[in-house]
Formats: sequence, C-alpha cells, structure tokens
Amino acid sequence: MIADAAEIGSEALLQQCAQGDRAAFRALYDRHAGRLYAVALRITRHGNLASDTAQEAFIQIWQNARHFDPARGSAEAWMTCLTRYRALDLVRRAGPSLLPLEEEPDLDAYDRLEALETDADGRALRQCLERLEPSRRRLVTMAFVEGFSHAELAAQFVIPLGTIKSSIRRSLASLRECLGG
Repeated sequence: MIADAAEIGSEALLQQCAQGDRAAFRALYDRHAGRLYAVALRITRHGNLASDTAQEAFIQIWQNARHFDPARGSAEAWMTCLTRYRALDLVRRAGPSLLPLEEEPDLDAYDRLEALETDADGRALRQCLERLEPSRRRLVTMAFVEGFSHAELAAQFVIPLGTIKSSIRRSLASLRECLGG
C-alpha cells in the first residue's frame, strides 16, 4: 500500500504495478487518466472511442508494467505511446469515415500540443502552427504528432496522395519560414 502517492514518481508507481500493487495502479490511473483520454480523443475524435481506448491502454499498462524500462524513457512517454498505438489501431480498423478533416475536438486543458508551451522554441512552433489553416494544421498534426503516414492520410480523407504530400510540404515550408529558418 502507498503512503502518499503524490510524492512517488510515475516510474516508481509503474515498478510497483509490476509487483502487483493495485494501490500504485490506482494512483497511476488517477494521475494520468485525463491526459491519456485526451491523447485518445485527439486521435479517435469520438468520446466513447477515446474512453474505450484509454481503458484498454490502462489494462495494457497493468499487464505490461514489468516491461517498462526507465532507461529508455519516462513513464508518461511509455503510457502515452501505448495509448497512442491503441487509438491508431482503432482508427485504422474503423476506416475513412471516422475522422473529419476540418473539425477539432475540444480538449480544453488536455491539448496534446500543450506540451509545446514549456519552452520558447515550443511556444514559437505552436504559434506558427496556429497560423496554418485548420485543414493543413490537422494534416501536419496527424502526420507528425499522431504518426499517420501520407498514404494513410490520403485514404482517410479520400484525397490524392500527391495532394496530401504537397499540402504537408507547403505547410512545413510555412512553418520553417515562420520560425525564421
């Protein structure tokens, strides 16, 4: 049993989960459920699918906690990757009708790009991303944050592959120019 979970790092909580500590798992869930749900929501764009994805991710976290290696990255990154892969698999199985290109989900404080606010370079990139038109920003985000390939984006939005590639290339050029490089 954990005395004060707030003082224990997520890496330590994962190690305790690997030993079967349910209280550590509960503390890990309480600490990260909102953020992992937001990651799933950003990818699936449907609340119920995001909930299912986050739940499946936490099951996978519990079952695979012993495989977490703090030398390879943070606990947050490991859990985010598990959630992200689950959500991407769900989206790929669902097919092209799942993601509308123009709509952005309302993620409030759990925006995936919120992490860019932690340093000056990140803030500059976020400001430049916000200058892109929404459809181009969505393509760049899906390609570079959510891991979709150009071919997957073309299939997802029923847009020719060349159009996807040129749109992303133009968007990256705009970002480079905005960032002064």
